[in-house]
Amino acid sequence: MDDCRQQTLLFTFGVIADIQYADIDDGYNYTRTRRRYYRSGLQLLRNARKSWSESAVKPAFILQLGDIIDGFNKPKDASERALDTVLRELSSCPAEVYHVWGNHEFYNFSRSALLRSKLNSTLHTDRSMSTAPAGSGIYAYSFSPFPGFTFVVLDAYDVSLLGREKASEQYVDAMNLIKQYNKNEDLNCPPAFNNLTQRFTMFNGGFSKDQLDWLDSLLSSADEKQEKVTIVSHLPIHPDCTDTICLAWNFEELLAVIRSHTSVVCYMAGHAHDGGYCQDEDTGVHHLTVDGVIETPPDSNAFATVSVYGDRMELKGYGSITDRVFLFPSRQNDTYCN
Repeated sequence: MDDCRQQTLLFTFGVIADIQYADIDDGYNYTRTRRRYYRSGLQLLRNARKSWSESAVKPAFILQLGDIIDGFNKPKDASERALDTVLRELSSCPAEVYHVWGNHEFYNFSRSALLRSKLNSTLHTDRSMSTAPAGSGIYAYSFSPFPGFTFVVLDAYDVSLLGREKASEQYVDAMNLIKQYNKNEDLNCPPAFNNLTQRFTMFNGGFSKDQLDWLDSLLSSADEKQEKVTIVSHLPIHPDCTDTICLAWNFEELLAVIRSHTSVVCYMAGHAHDGGYCQDEDTGVHHLTVDGVIETPPDSNAFATVSVYGDRMELKGYGSITDRVFLFPSRQNDTYCN
């Protein structure tokens, strides 16, 4: 009940998704149904940074949910310049920024280049982190901003055609998988069937067994410690919180891992620019897809600040993003008020 909600604010954090900055004129999405504002994303990022900086309670960290610059930078040889421009703005944020990788990161850079870059948050943090197995090339990690709370960032393009050398075993395996469902010559064009197979496009990807095993082990430890875990990635994994075409390839496998544990309270993603939300009926886990900056008009906003309490998270959205309250599943809630 509302009158039993815990009142002590533990920490806050900021969230922003799909900035997709490029120094080019406005355009449209793949189907030419939605306008894209490539330059003005920088101003919307400044608006977010200003809000976080002026907040009475400074955020403990910022989540950048992927697609930080647009793929149109690559053919113009502008990838590094565009990235430096956005990172310069983010460097003025009042807290550490944790980066997620999306498809547009891989349009601009190889996986090996990203692992060496400023977008690899595991190389540029003062916080203690748990990371995916060394040498795997998987960009997955976890951190704890406050006792009893863990955030896990997953690599949604671990299994993908993007960022992999064409001669590599990973690329061949991904090609074999996508070709089972997508018979189009252009693999960015979804399968003709209007069902869940539409997710098998080149701009999506999935999670390898090694990554899922790493997550399973991490969540087992969090279960034992009765921690509250928020999982973050670029691709949504629940069919009710996004368009089918934006789902991760093996979303069912990741959902199965989450459903086998008691510690997960929320899953956050980007990728689907008009956002979405649902609460899993089986577990009570909240699935949030954050609206993308790229398709937000210059006179609006698309960012959020999340306030975390012992029994809930309260999301304050700006512009296109809706305010929400994420009560932690009953298996997670404490039985007292404070």
